Amino acid sequence: MTRATLVRQRLLTLFLAGLLLFFSPLVPRFETLGRWQGLPLLLIYLFAAWAAIIALAAWILARHRD
Repeated sequence: MTRATLVRQRLLTLFLAGLLLFFSPLVPRFETLGRWQGLPLLLIYLFAAWAAIIALAAWILARHRD
């Protein structure tokens, strides 16, 4: 298996994980949990998941350059 194929597979897996994070029955549960430090937990969850996906994509692509 070539290195480019492995990177594509990892990015596809990350994409599918992102779909599950943003479009699953998990998201509405955060709407009803309330607030933390005055911020809605749904907002914290969405930004944390978004940041994690970006960080993982950057890590995957940075490893590909080496």
